[in-house]
Amino acid sequence: MAWPDWVALAGYFLVMLLIGFWSHRRITTVSDFFTSGGRMPWWLSGISHHMSGYSAAVFVAYAAVAYSYGFTIYIWAFVPLALSTAVGAFVFAPRWNRLRIKYDVASPLEYLARRYNVPTQQALAWSGTLLKVFDVAAKWASAAILLNVFTGLSLPVGILVTGLVTLVYCTVGGLWADALTDFGQFVIQGIAALTMLWVVIDQIGGLGQLGTALDKLPDGHTEPLVGPYTAGFLTAYVVIKLFEYNGGMWNLAQRYMATNSPPAAKRSALLSASLYLIWPAIILFPSVLGPVIMPNLEKPEQVYALMAQDLLPAGLVGLTVAGMFSHTMAMASSDANAISSVVVRDILPAVSRRARAFDPRTGLLAGRVCTVVFIGASMAVALQAEALGGPLGIIVALVAAVMGPISIPMLLGLLPAFRRCGPWAALVSWACGLLGYVAVKYWPGSGTDQTLTVATPLLTSLVLFVGIGLLFPEPSADADEITRAVGPGGDDDPGAGPTHEPLVGATG
Repeated sequence: MAWPDWVALAGYFLVMLLIGFWSHRRITTVSDFFTSGGRMPWWLSGISHHMSGYSAAVFVAYAAVAYSYGFTIYIWAFVPLALSTAVGAFVFAPRWNRLRIKYDVASPLEYLARRYNVPTQQALAWSGTLLKVFDVAAKWASAAILLNVFTGLSLPVGILVTGLVTLVYCTVGGLWADALTDFGQFVIQGIAALTMLWVVIDQIGGLGQLGTALDKLPDGHTEPLVGPYTAGFLTAYVVIKLFEYNGGMWNLAQRYMATNSPPAAKRSALLSASLYLIWPAIILFPSVLGPVIMPNLEKPEQVYALMAQDLLPAGLVGLTVAGMFSHTMAMASSDANAISSVVVRDILPAVSRRARAFDPRTGLLAGRVCTVVFIGASMAVALQAEALGGPLGIIVALVAAVMGPISIPMLLGLLPAFRRCGPWAALVSWACGLLGYVAVKYWPGSGTDQTLTVATPLLTSLVLFVGIGLLFPEPSADADEITRAVGPGGDDDPGAGPTHEPLVGATG
């Protein structure tokens, strides 16, 4: 990169750090750190939800799929996100917000101790925390691959640089820093992506030559579903994302909890859904045209970075690199905040009497310490990303597959239709879903079909949760109260304060 590129990249990292320290002044309580005290504007929450939903893996793993298979990357990877988030705008987003307002929760899992029981809450908390270590590790690895292509820095150094900058601003500023940097990253990445799109279209001769360029793509590149991305895979992926993007990824539930009212949470989700429908198409279209501009690449995961290096002028390359990093830092920082909220509010009170009596200052310190530990652990795992199947292997084969067993009891537990699904249904569905994943992935002689790997744990958990709830119902006054309180028709006055007994300390 030329010196203007280094200036642009260094300026980006500096702005992220300044936002973190500015946000530090707004953080005085645990609620401020984890849910911004319910004061986040809906548009900021929506942009943050969107930016926290994907990372630099878009420019590495997903760009490789776009280069190798074409338009299918948009159909199977991002249309499901738009559909799932839009559905969640009406079903889940307002419920997450009412949960904070009515029960004064700061973690998406706090309500599970009363909705089911403490063992259920702890099973989901521990397994979800471990899963997120690997998920975020894939994001660090993707960012390091990009940094290696642009600067020649080794993968360990790239992981260290990106991780440490993220560590500083999200530890200091909490969810406010996450959301504000998400917005700044959205602006930066928007300028970079639109510039890249314009340069690529100019490279093929302008919009008038777009049809000719598409005709030059390899066979199947304009088909909606090709290769391993079948209709069955798409169906399973849609259902997985319905749970994952409406709260199964705990950091996304936090965005809904952070707004000041259920209608604001709904608007936040609809904005995010709209962005998922539009923005990934803009980002990935240059990679779809990659076989025309850069045919026969040996490493398709480098296509976006190589196109930026070859086609963009000095200064804009650095801005594009910053745009790529922005997604990784947005998702990783929000995940770190969510995980620390679960550890401080759910796990520690279950294992330590002292943690149940944390005063606000101690709880805030514990949240920051947990953030440091989580990011450090994920960076360590990132160093072994290739041994785990690379960034896309971790994201699709592990995260998407295991997300179902963790998120099904958590999200369906908010809905009155499943109020008789109790602890037995939740724990059995969770355990058998995870065992289903292990069986299809690692059992000797089992196949490696991606659809089977992704669908088996999800369907296993869903069928068992619903089936056990129907055959062996566990009526509960707490379940009835919670599902009624977070449903529509309640008092949505954001200034009313908690209207039910707080769930904080339920693990005690």
